[in-house]
Formats: sequence, C-alpha cells, structure tokens
Amino acid sequence: MARFPQGFLWGGATAANQFEGAYDEDGKGLTVPDVMTAGSRTEPRRITHSVVPGYNYPSHDGVDFYHHWAEDIDLMGQMGFKCFRLSVQWSRIFPNGDDAEPNQAGLDFYRRVFERCHERGIEPLVTISHYEFPLSLSLRYGGWDDRRVIDAFVRYARTLFTEYKGLVRYWLTFNEINAAMKAPFGDLLGVGILPKDPDVVMDVQHCDWDDPQRRLTGLHNQFVASALTVKLAHQIDPANKVGCMLCGLVRYPNTSDPADVVAATERVRELNFYCGDVQCRGAYPAWAPALWRREGVNIEVSPEDARILREGTVDFFSCSYYQSSNISADPNVKSAPGNVFGGVPNPYVKKSEWGWGIDPLGLRWYLELVYDRYQLPIMIVENGLGADDHLEADGSVHDPYRVDYLRQHILEMARAVDDGVELMGYTMWGCIDLVSASTGEMKKRYGFIYVDKNNDGSGTLARYRKDSFWWYQKVIATNGEDLS
Repeated sequence: MARFPQGFLWGGATAANQFEGAYDEDGKGLTVPDVMTAGSRTEPRRITHSVVPGYNYPSHDGVDFYHHWAEDIDLMGQMGFKCFRLSVQWSRIFPNGDDAEPNQAGLDFYRRVFERCHERGIEPLVTISHYEFPLSLSLRYGGWDDRRVIDAFVRYARTLFTEYKGLVRYWLTFNEINAAMKAPFGDLLGVGILPKDPDVVMDVQHCDWDDPQRRLTGLHNQFVASALTVKLAHQIDPANKVGCMLCGLVRYPNTSDPADVVAATERVRELNFYCGDVQCRGAYPAWAPALWRREGVNIEVSPEDARILREGTVDFFSCSYYQSSNISADPNVKSAPGNVFGGVPNPYVKKSEWGWGIDPLGLRWYLELVYDRYQLPIMIVENGLGADDHLEADGSVHDPYRVDYLRQHILEMARAVDDGVELMGYTMWGCIDLVSASTGEMKKRYGFIYVDKNNDGSGTLARYRKDSFWWYQKVIATNGEDLS
C-alpha cells in the first residue's frame, strides 16, 4: 500500500459558530447561527430572527475557544497536528457584514490564534465563510441572492488576506458550498435566507419556506464571490493556496433496477459536480440548464460572470465525508431520518447512533471519482464519528469506536493514494468536542478532546484527553503507517 506523502497535513477541523463562543464580546455582531436554538436527536432546532429570552442558543458559548484558545492549540500541538482548520467569523471582523472599518479586536484575536499555531508547528487552514453569515445582511439584504453581498464578502476577504499575509497560506472560500443544493440547510446556513416566520422549527426533511430561485441565485453569487476571492488571494500573496469545500455525498442505487441506477447517478452528479465544476473548471456543467428547468428557476449568467468564473478557479479541492446512503426512484421508499441531505438507508452499511451510514469504502470511491474529474490535489477537511462519549471518574474517556471508524477511513485514504489520488491532507472533524450543526447539541461528540459541557449548557468546560487522542498522536508521528 502507498505511503502518505511527506509533508502530509494531518490535523483537525472546527467551525467558529460551533466552537468559539463569546458571541457578543469585543464588538462581534450576530450571525445566523446565533439565532438558532439548541436541539437534540428528537427535538428540532428553532430559527428566530433575534435573540429571544428563554431559548438556549448553543453558538453563544460554543465550547469557549475564545477564552481557551491557547490551551486548545497547545493540546493540538501535543497531538502533533501539522494543520488546524478553523473559520473566521465574518461578524467578528465586520459586525454588520459591510461596516466601513473592520473591528480591530476581532483582527487581533485571530492574529493571536494564528501566531500560536505557528509556535506549535501547526499550519492554519482558514475557512472564510463556514455557515456564519452576518445576521444583519440576512435581515437587510435577504441573504446571498442580493448581489451587494458579493462586494461585502470580497472586501472582507481582502481584509483577511492583507492582515494575515505570511501567517495563513491555505484558505477555503465557502464551507460545504453544495449545501445550497438542498433545503432548508441550503437556505439558512448556505446562503443566509431566513424564513418569514420569526420563530419556526427547522425540519431537515421538509421545508415550507424554501424558494429555489433565491437559493440557487444565492449560490451563483457565492460562485462569483469565490472566484473573485481566489484571484484576490493570488494577487495579494502568490504563496496563497485557495480551495473549494464540498460536502462529499456518496449515493448508491437502492436496487439494480435501471431506474434506481439512473436516479443515483443523477443525484451524485447534481450534489457534487454542479458546484465542483464551477469552482474547479470555471463553468457550469452542460446539464445545469436542465436542472434549472426542473427546479423552475432562471439563473442569469452574464458574460462578465462567466469570465470571472473562468479566471477564478481554485488551487485544490477539499471535502467533508461522513456517510453514504442509497437513492430510489420509487417515491414510496422513505429517506433516512436525521440525514440532512436525504437518502435511503443501506442495509449493507452499519449506522452510527444518529443513524448515519458508516461507509469507509465510500470515501475511497468518492476520492477517486473527484480526482478523476478534476485532477486537482484533494484535502479531506472533515471526517469523523458523532457519538455519546462518557467521562469516567478518573478523567478518562474510552472511545474505541471512534478509533475504529477513523482507522478504517484512513486505510481507504491510503488505498486511494495507491490508486493515484493526489491527497494533501486530512483534518478530522470536531477535533475538540463542539456543538453539532444539524441538531444543536453537545451530546453528539466528535473530538479527540472531551469538553465538559452538556446539552443544557451546564458544565465546567474543562478539557480531557480521550483514548483517541493518544492514538491519533501515533498516527501523525508515523505519517499514517501505524494505525494499530
């Protein structure tokens, strides 16, 4: 089996809205996640248009990285991280999204974080927009379907590239940009479109307030903003490398019925290549107009937009990967509960406690599919197992199920490398326990580091190393050769 290349970027990943806390400190403005309540496996999250007394908003505290950043980065350094993927909160830099001047306290905070990373030998990988759209822009502009947001985003990106030149070389424009292909996640967290009702339940399987025209127009505007941002990054510092980031979605035919095979092929294509082609190839795929007709939308791609997309393709492809599922052409076959992007349960695949299909082989299938299409270096920037971990009286946390999950996925990564895939890094998701984006709970834990915080917000926020912490330390030290 092939070895991982020298300089492979082993590490972990987080998102500020799930992790950082300090939602109203030092001049930070509100984001859309700041008005999303806590939930659980059985209780959906609610979306409000403001902070309503009596509701628990988990992003407000996260796991308080804002005050624990030095300790947390030191723990990553102890594991041997080569890379830490994190996001900058737009509203911590520009509280309203389009302010005349940036917030110096926000700039100073991230500078301290990046400098600490370098002191510990860790390369920062920064997501410019990770489901953290400024609430003010949602309320005033209605989200990304207003082209004024493009200028605001590019100005925000310019500020980051200028401020952190030499400190950050790896950037991602939008997290899981293909989330905008699916309601309601795509409306709310993808393109910042709030429901008209100021207090509504978020149902990941059904969305009464979805507007495909606004959602896909917003996605087009993000493509334009991303392309402009790539060009800007290269102009400010030629050493910058900018990637796209997609949710890696693997879908198999539910049966060998040709209708299921065609349905699965079309779904894989739409969920992955619609966004991938624009950002990696610089143009919409040939079948995009047919998709627009089916959705009943009209997407205007001006000659100027087409030129921008051609000239602003990314340097590398990055993705998340958690699960796979099946696709059936039969409308009577039900989708899996709890699965944000839909799909039919696969009887050949084990399930997590939250019903997500655990499919390491699907990761190799996806990596080879994407590399064959784009021929760009690939980085897996999210992969992990959400589980109900338990803190023992002696401060230990035994999570052999997580070690097994990661071991199997890393083995398939190595096989993909052996098959010729140019893989540049792996940052496991939620390296420190954080708030779940889909359910808004703490109980669904991913990290190598346990954080003492509960679903109701109680807890000391103390950090504890899980068994997987020491296992991953060994994996990094051996560049993936020792997975025992």
